[in-house]
Amino acid sequence: MSRVLIIGAGGVSGVVVKKCAMLPEYFSEIHLASRTVSKCEKLQAEVGKDRVVGVYSVDADNVDELVALIEKVKPALVINVALPYQDLPIMDACLATNVHYLDTANYEPKDEAKFEYSWQWAYHERFKEAGLMALLGSGFDPGVTNVFTAYAAKHYFDEIHYLDIVDCNGGDHGQAFATNFNPEINIREITQRGKYWENGEWIETDPISVRKDLDYPGVGVRASYLLFHEELESIVKHFPTIKRARFWMTFGEAYLNHLRVLEGIGMTSIKPIDYNGQQIAPLEFLKAVLPNPGSLAEGYEGLTCIGTYITGLKDGKEKTIFIYNNCDHAACNIEVGAQAVSYTTGVPAMIGASLMLEGTWMKPGVYNMEQFDPDPFMERLNKYGLPWQVVEVDQNPLQD
Repeated sequence: MSRVLIIGAGGVSGVVVKKCAMLPEYFSEIHLASRTVSKCEKLQAEVGKDRVVGVYSVDADNVDELVALIEKVKPALVINVALPYQDLPIMDACLATNVHYLDTANYEPKDEAKFEYSWQWAYHERFKEAGLMALLGSGFDPGVTNVFTAYAAKHYFDEIHYLDIVDCNGGDHGQAFATNFNPEINIREITQRGKYWENGEWIETDPISVRKDLDYPGVGVRASYLLFHEELESIVKHFPTIKRARFWMTFGEAYLNHLRVLEGIGMTSIKPIDYNGQQIAPLEFLKAVLPNPGSLAEGYEGLTCIGTYITGLKDGKEKTIFIYNNCDHAACNIEVGAQAVSYTTGVPAMIGASLMLEGTWMKPGVYNMEQFDPDPFMERLNKYGLPWQVVEVDQNPLQD
């Protein structure tokens, strides 16, 4: 059986729904749920009721509501593309209903800008004992970057020593200030302290304080800033020979100037304030007034470049490779009506789900992407819209 329930109806979900709908050999029946059922109905109308056969309203914070919905739909797999705050309730509901689980981003508590895998890794034995699988972080970063690392370890290295994940959006959406995915999650991620792994410990940095300029294939030179990103946590755990692992993301000066002003006046705070007798977090209000990331696709031009520089040993000699993908915003809009940031997250979610449903990636417990054979996933990236390149370079341009 390949009936799936997709929870969430934002920009990434639109890509997941449409890509799953194109592949009835893996996804025979698609059901879609969100807090706002009208968003589900819109996607259903775009795809067709023959592919999205059911739409539902659900509060993904409410385990009882989730259990009732899952028992009604009876899917083989729940694909979670809701908010990271909702990972644990959805995992609880999957355990209660004996259904496999997949998400694209790790859990973080709503009242604290902090994300780590410990909360979800703690579910491992419960999923294992139930004979269920949970696949964590099946997006691009995390997700594809994890698989890139596993692929390099399998085919290019005996030991990996240095890892730099780079994420460049070289596109232009024409907005004065907008985020390419959920503004609340995006801004929480950027404004927290940076962190990287070196010589067996985590080293913290001030937010957006470490910059390097990097020449990205297909894009050009962009200012890149060191952040903490969740895949670092799982990658250094599963590849213990790594001496240093870092994550870099590009930001333009206009974006950073807007962000500094918003932060300076308190608009990025997640601490609720009293407004006309109601408690509201300023960041939640900011999210409401910023452009919806799903609305940015029309007229978005340019490429993304996301990849991984890896240095290590092969046959006793040091070498460095760069594995990366370029994704075209305009081409994504033509194909599925989405911008490339949504596309690069949604396609890997579909691929991870397809591998689980057919049993290629299926093992009871809670797992990260790099814990499975990378080859079938890499093959499907090429097949379903995210072709990748591997180039050998003289040295990592980010190496000190």
